[in-house]
Amino acid sequence: MRSISWVVVAGLAIAASGCSDYDIILKKQTEMDARLEQLVQGSAAANQRIASLDNEVRELQSKVKTNSAELDSLKLVAPQLKGLNLQTETVPPAARDLASSPVPRIEVVNRDAVPPDADAGPQEAYMKAFGKFSSNKYNEAIEDFTAFMGRYPSHEYAGNAQYWIGECYYTQRNYPMALEAFNAVVKNYPKGHKVPDAMLKIGYTYFNMNEPAKARSILQKLVDEYPVSPAAAKAKERLGRH
Repeated sequence: MRSISWVVVAGLAIAASGCSDYDIILKKQTEMDARLEQLVQGSAAANQRIASLDNEVRELQSKVKTNSAELDSLKLVAPQLKGLNLQTETVPPAARDLASSPVPRIEVVNRDAVPPDADAGPQEAYMKAFGKFSSNKYNEAIEDFTAFMGRYPSHEYAGNAQYWIGECYYTQRNYPMALEAFNAVVKNYPKGHKVPDAMLKIGYTYFNMNEPAKARSILQKLVDEYPVSPAAAKAKERLGRH
């Protein structure tokens, strides 16, 4: 009897170890996905900045040409200006004083304050939020991703932002909030490329919430609707374990 109990204990220990190992692997996969997206978005940001700098250079070149043309025009009228300078000596002193008096400055009051990051584009805002996630500042990342979606609701990265909000909650083991965030990806961004990943994480979240029937249902739906996606391959693997 004692030997049988030891076998049971050993079996439970191995099962627990396997579950722990799987959680570690899952966390590593999420970190790799995050780093890959950060590299992709960083490259896109760099390309956008290069294009912006190229436009600035062209604008400066255009201004230089314009200034050169104006300088040439001034050279042509310089002799006439000398003649006008001689004529001003005959103007009465009172008129000269009136012409040289400073013009009152008009100030605009009650101007709306411009936020410091008003000129920051969606790319920069998204990368700022993603940087918080990569630094494990999950609460700050949630705030920044939420602000991004509020400011750019129709942007191509809006669905991604919603997905990474779910990852923030999932990493914190706040499964109800994670489930809500991942479901929002599927519901609000049905054509986004993060939908398969969101469905996969919905399944994982249900498993962690001890609702295996719902988990298997969503994972099977993922396999059926997105059979060639990397998320579907992970779903098949997880279905095979349960």
